[in-house]
Amino acid sequence: MKKSYFLKLLLLLWVLPFALLAQTNVSGTVTDAGAGTPLPGVSVIVVGTTTGTTTDAQGNYMIALPAGANKLTFSFLGYVPQTREVSSNMTKLDVQLQERTTNLQEVVVTGLATTVKRANAANAVTALNTKELVGTTNPQTLDGAISGKVVGANVVTSSGAPGGGISVKMRGITSIFGEAEPLYVIDGIIMDNSSISSGLNAVTAASTQGNTSTQDNPSNRIADLNPDDIESIEFLKGASAAAIYGSLASAGVVVITTKRGAVGKTVVNFSQDVGVATVSNLLGMRPLTEERVRSTYNNNEAILQMFREARDAGRLIDYEEELYGNEGMLYTTRLNVSGGDDKTRFFVGGLIQDEEGIIKNTGYEKKSLRFNLDHTISKRFDFSLSTNYINSSADRGLTNNDNAGVSYGVALSSTPSFANLFPDENGIYPNNPFASSNFLQTRDLITNNELTNRFIGGLTVNAYLHETDKTSTKLVLRGGLDFYNLKTRAIFPSLLQFQSNGNGTNGASIQGNNYNLNTNFAAFLVNNLNLADNTLFLTTTVGATRENFNQDQTLNVATQLVEGQTNLDQAGALDISQTRLIERNKGLFFQEEVNFRDRIIATAGLRLDKSSNNADPNEFQAFPKFSLALNVANFDFWNVEAVSLLKLRSAYGEAGGFPPFGAKYTSFVPSNIGGTPGVIIALQRGNSNIEQERQKELEAGIDLGLFNSRVILEATVYNKQVENLILFQNTEPSSGSTTRVVNGGELRNRGIELALNLIPLETPSLKWDSKTSYWVNRSKITQLDIEPFALGAFGSGYGTYFIEEGASATQIVGATADGEVRKIGDATPDFQMNFHNFFTIKQNLTFSFLLHWKKGGDNVNLTQLLFDASGTSADYDEDDDGDGVINGEDRLSSGTAETWVQDASYLRLREIGLYYTIPKSALSTVFGNLLQNVRVGASANNLFTITDYSGYDPEVSNFGSNGLSTGVDVTPFPPSKRYFFHLSIGF
Repeated sequence: MKKSYFLKLLLLLWVLPFALLAQTNVSGTVTDAGAGTPLPGVSVIVVGTTTGTTTDAQGNYMIALPAGANKLTFSFLGYVPQTREVSSNMTKLDVQLQERTTNLQEVVVTGLATTVKRANAANAVTALNTKELVGTTNPQTLDGAISGKVVGANVVTSSGAPGGGISVKMRGITSIFGEAEPLYVIDGIIMDNSSISSGLNAVTAASTQGNTSTQDNPSNRIADLNPDDIESIEFLKGASAAAIYGSLASAGVVVITTKRGAVGKTVVNFSQDVGVATVSNLLGMRPLTEERVRSTYNNNEAILQMFREARDAGRLIDYEEELYGNEGMLYTTRLNVSGGDDKTRFFVGGLIQDEEGIIKNTGYEKKSLRFNLDHTISKRFDFSLSTNYINSSADRGLTNNDNAGVSYGVALSSTPSFANLFPDENGIYPNNPFASSNFLQTRDLITNNELTNRFIGGLTVNAYLHETDKTSTKLVLRGGLDFYNLKTRAIFPSLLQFQSNGNGTNGASIQGNNYNLNTNFAAFLVNNLNLADNTLFLTTTVGATRENFNQDQTLNVATQLVEGQTNLDQAGALDISQTRLIERNKGLFFQEEVNFRDRIIATAGLRLDKSSNNADPNEFQAFPKFSLALNVANFDFWNVEAVSLLKLRSAYGEAGGFPPFGAKYTSFVPSNIGGTPGVIIALQRGNSNIEQERQKELEAGIDLGLFNSRVILEATVYNKQVENLILFQNTEPSSGSTTRVVNGGELRNRGIELALNLIPLETPSLKWDSKTSYWVNRSKITQLDIEPFALGAFGSGYGTYFIEEGASATQIVGATADGEVRKIGDATPDFQMNFHNFFTIKQNLTFSFLLHWKKGGDNVNLTQLLFDASGTSADYDEDDDGDGVINGEDRLSSGTAETWVQDASYLRLREIGLYYTIPKSALSTVFGNLLQNVRVGASANNLFTITDYSGYDPEVSNFGSNGLSTGVDVTPFPPSKRYFFHLSIGF
């Protein structure tokens, strides 16, 4: 045995010198041609061979060229590949890669365990990379980072309150009472995005449906994610793309991939953002004179005297500025560490975020820690681990609608500038004689906090079962867990004007405790087959999935508190409600992908789902998908050199939408009869035969690339039909119920999506990347089997949504001047456009901005109504139409809802940023090899908005992120402008 080893070693030592003489060792550094920063993970391949390597964390590489080899190819996701010749005496080769704006080589999702190059995709999938998400400025939350950037999506901010609150609707309205928000999947983990009420309705009476309400300004949980952790996001907008998720994909799917480590030296990146937030827009206060006060308050002498005293003392206060004029400091600190070797790669990301709101005592704090690990166990096994812990605290104030006159904005609307609301030297606040609350006292003394602790974790194991030159088979095992505990705490002391003196409930303590645990598991077999000598490729996937969703919400409303106490057991009255949502889903999945020489790419798939939410939990629902892409420019006959891409594509798919939880049952509700507790039948009757809503969508498109893909045009048209709409039908009172759940209609969405990606200018000193998008959607109720009904808003006198056959699903009807009730508006925009631009100047200076134009789309502006009704509107005494009647009286006496249904078009500069990367040569001179890159910059969010809308923000929704009726404006938390200074350092 020893002799055998000795002979082998001797042979190796003899051969080695010849091998070294026969090859050339080439090394160098690969950098970004624009920023000059090193690129880790760049693939370096010897042309014509399988020999290759990747750059390390500093962008360095070394490769041995076999005898006769004279070319190297450098490729990296998001960059234009480069092939360079090397001579036999060349040992050093540095390369600069140009960023590829079109990203045709990036991969997009085609299945639960497969991807495809964008150039071969048959679906229109919008993808955003980390540069587009956070490369310009610092968004407060993830949903804020995507605003105005997603073709085919209507992204609406429901509140400017710290901590988020954004509604995302992709390709129109997909359900009236079902799930309206897309499914979020992060690294294979299904995330919960609930908006959970904090129970403020107990104080505001905003909703008549009990303590839970969609009008108490809750945040949604996608805000928990750190946008800087994200590598890319894909938006599967239509059923043809989202069908792989079956019944969960009713409103589309958002697939998020987080950052991971790369082979090479450990890289440390530190960044610090410091900024300030100021209110974007104030409506202004009415300039008052004695004559105007006399007219408004019907010659009330006490009020007139109050005005005179305030005027003479110079104490006419702009209370809007006092309430919304806080300059909130913004701090964000990030630390990312990544690296690894051939077997193990890791990424650790930490975030500390501390932001003050534009209203005092509001703010948002978040701490996040991410750990991602990739490890190759052997040639047969590897795994990827993703973990994320988030702790956040949001103080959101008291805004949006209320029927008790106690929220900030509603109380402000009726308070003139001469009222005295400030505390005296003893800290005692006076009562507000013009409203139910002193909003300064409310602002300073209440608590409305959302505290979240969340853990998201997932594991993917790949087992490579079989591999030959022609075929390979792997087993993919995946598991995910999403757990959070959300505690809501709203404290209203008895000192408050509306809680004392017999006006209220002597203090209120509203505390919610919400536990959410989601788990998802999946197993897939993926086989790749190479046929016909590398001309035909088949990818077959079969698998099974299981999802478990558990949500337990408890809300305690304590009133009649002992003075100074907030504990629930210190209350004279306690109302407890608990909601438990339990769902179990199982699915089977099959998909076949066929690729003929990147010319013809076809996909067919079938998802089978069963769920505890279905009427029959053991019955499988089938969701098919088909797609075909034809890359005309890849055929041999194509000889138009200027056209580098010409792809025709079409796709069809079906996706489902679950009935609301409990819709198949007639529930029991608690009751107390003669002092004896019991239950009675609820007024809503269930339907044991209720069916899922089902989307059927056909889309078609063309992709055109010109001049080596410096110009890319993507055009898509779609037709989406939603069948079996779940509705609530009124019943005869004699039946013992008032409504019942039915499948009662059909809804259609049709739309166009256009995206144009350009490199208009590219010189050694200036590069300009430009992305322009246009999208439009039209919805229609094509069938309604029940009586037409109003939905949301506040009645036909002001404008309300109305569902009827043959009309838009988002139409707004209202009383007109002739006394009729008819359509007077529509919440859906006529179209939307964005204009996203990146300029790289002299390799080191970058400038970028994003303009977003929304044309059309109406809001029901009840904020203006409230100010008019109290005579406090800033323009109340002006006469815009010159008819001799001042604006305030003109609007109030119009007798038509058309006055309050207003065009909410806008042009908004969503983001703008300027950055400078210090040249590496300058860093080396001062710091040696300690610092690898230093970047400084300044940016802003929402710097300006051009609009004729008469509210705080044309982008608003009183009803939060859920439901159909967005665009209702009732004294929201105003939006803010955000200014930042940035510093990032790489070690």
